[in-house]
Amino acid sequence: MRLEYRRALITGAGQGIGRACAEVFAERGADLVLLDRNPETLEIAVKAAMDRGSKVTALTLDLTDLESLEGKLDQACRDLPIDILVNNAGFDRPGTSARLEMSGFSEVLGIHLSVPLFLIKLFLPTMKARKWGRIINVSSIYGLIGAKAEVAYSTAKAGLIGLTKSIAREAGPRGVTVNAVAAGLTRTPTIEKMMAEKYKQDIIIETPLGRMAEPEEIARVIAFLASEDASYITAAVIPVSGGWGI
Repeated sequence: MRLEYRRALITGAGQGIGRACAEVFAERGADLVLLDRNPETLEIAVKAAMDRGSKVTALTLDLTDLESLEGKLDQACRDLPIDILVNNAGFDRPGTSARLEMSGFSEVLGIHLSVPLFLIKLFLPTMKARKWGRIINVSSIYGLIGAKAEVAYSTAKAGLIGLTKSIAREAGPRGVTVNAVAAGLTRTPTIEKMMAEKYKQDIIIETPLGRMAEPEEIARVIAFLASEDASYITAAVIPVSGGWGI
């Protein structure tokens, strides 16, 4: 599952699953383009990847600003062909249908669906031209089973699964695989700070392995899907949830 001579672009690379992906990919020999809107956390991720021997290009930007995103990426990646795209960035606006503002719903769909599609449109043509590429979208168990008071997030993650399967059909004939991981409860800074302990424990009780995931456990599956060992896997949605959601 080595990734030498490959370059991966990872969104939301400053913390959590994104930072773990940066570290795992670096350990396996990939060069990296790391994107995040927080310069402080991104700097830490860059150092960790470089310490593991990776060549790193870092961009601090707001992915939801699509008008300026293409220009910034075109300038930064003009001489850096992207072999692997990891669509990981995201955020949440919790709420039931009665409480959720439509603006919040649109924001969540934007970061989880519009941004991945935008990046796919940007990088898929060159992957097709080289007849090799990997796109991995980070979805969620909520995208498979839904969740009370998570209308926007569950809808967005379900939509990301549909996007994955549709692009897989389009890209497969040109040697590009497109897959998703459906992550379970993961020990990210957001979960640690924002989710009440009661809700964490409710999920853990329903998880056969009896614990939450570490970010590296999700990242290693993503790295597998990016490797030659996953050359005949496409349009797949792989639950990485400890059995939660079965």
